[in-house]
Amino acid sequence: MTDFDFGRATTVFFAYMSLDWLYTLYTLYIVKHRKLAAANVGVLLYMLSAYGVVNYVGDWRYVMPMCAGGWVGTYLSLWHQEKKGKPRF
Repeated sequence: MTDFDFGRATTVFFAYMSLDWLYTLYTLYIVKHRKLAAANVGVLLYMLSAYGVVNYVGDWRYVMPMCAGGWVGTYLSLWHQEKKGKPRF
């Protein structure tokens, strides 16, 4: 097993934080039937997912920053929607 790289862990964290933010937007666009916006976000989802998988597949220790980034991304995206005054579903 190689040394744990905190720089790589940080990029995985932010990639998955962004990924969960995008998943929230993707769901909102699907519900609102915004085809082009949903399709564009979908492409970004696949690109970020691939980046994360490539980084943590060789070392399980990168799974923790991935999970933490996903949690923060979901929380922040919903917090941001709430701040914008969007109604809850």
